[in-house]
Amino acid sequence: MSTHLPTIAWIGLGIMGSPMSENLIRAGYDVTGYTLEPEKLARLTAVGGTAAGSVAEAVKDADVIITMVPASPQVEAIAYGDAGILANARRGALLIDTSSITPQTSIDLAKAAADKGIRVLDAPVSGGEAGAVEAVLSIMVGGGQADFDEARPILDTLGTTVVRCGPHGAGQTVKAANQLIVAVNIQACAEAVVFLEKSGVDLPAALEVLGGGLAGSTVLARKKQNFLDREFTPGFRIDLHHKDMGIVTDAARTVGAALPVGAVVAGLVASLRAQGDGGLDHSALLRGVERLSGLPVKD
Repeated sequence: MSTHLPTIAWIGLGIMGSPMSENLIRAGYDVTGYTLEPEKLARLTAVGGTAAGSVAEAVKDADVIITMVPASPQVEAIAYGDAGILANARRGALLIDTSSITPQTSIDLAKAAADKGIRVLDAPVSGGEAGAVEAVLSIMVGGGQADFDEARPILDTLGTTVVRCGPHGAGQTVKAANQLIVAVNIQACAEAVVFLEKSGVDLPAALEVLGGGLAGSTVLARKKQNFLDREFTPGFRIDLHHKDMGIVTDAARTVGAALPVGAVVAGLVASLRAQGDGGLDHSALLRGVERLSGLPVKD
C-alpha cells in the first residue's frame, strides 16, 4: 500500500458501495469497511480491504470516511450517537457522504460535524451499478472548496465527472434533479418500447436507431437490454427511486418550482412499488406501462 495516500473508512457496501470501495483498493488506498452484511465484508477483504466490526472501529483512525447508505435515516443512524461516526472519528477527518439524501440532512450533518472538528462533503453519485463498477460515475459535490480540493483525487478514482456544485446540500439538490431527469427519461423510453411493440416494429432495430439520434441518452444506452430482455435485476431499485422522487418533489415545493411531468412520474414510480415491484431495477417502469396497455407482465 502507498503510505502517502489517506487511509479510508468505508461505511455501506451495497450495490454501489462494494464496487466503489474496491476501485479505491485497486488504486492503492488502504480501505477499512463496515456494513451489516457479512458476505460484503468478505468480498472487501478478498480484494485487499480490511473488515471492521462496527462503525466506531472502522472510522477511529481514518483520514477520510466515505458513506454509501440508502437514505437519510440510515445516514443519521451511522453518523450520530455514541456508536456513530461523529463520536468516534478523529478531529480533522474528512467525511464524504455519497448517499442520496435530502439536502437538509446534509446541511444538518455538516453543522453537527463542524462542532466535532470533522469536515463534511455531500457527494451523491449518478451512473448506477455499471458506473460504479467501471469508475465512470458523475459525482456532484456540496461543501467547502478546500475540502473538495483535498477529496478530488479520491473522487477522481471513483468517477469521470466530478463537480463542486456549491455549499453543503448543493450536491444533494443536483442529485435530486438528476433523479427527476432519469425517472422521466426511463418512463419515456418505457412508453416508446410498448408503443413500438404494439405497432409490430422490430424493437432492437428501433432502439438502435433511436439511440443514434436526438432521442439517444445514457438511460437508453444503459437500459436498452433491460427493456429487450425484460430483465430487471436491480442496478438501482424502484424503492430507492421512489425515495428520491419524494426528495425532489418536496424540495421543489419548498422553493416554489413546478414539476408537472415529474409529479406524474413520481406517482407512476409509487404505483409500481405498491404493486410489489419495489425491489426491481428502475427500468421496470416498463412493467407499469405494460399493465396500463393491457399487456401480460412476466412474473
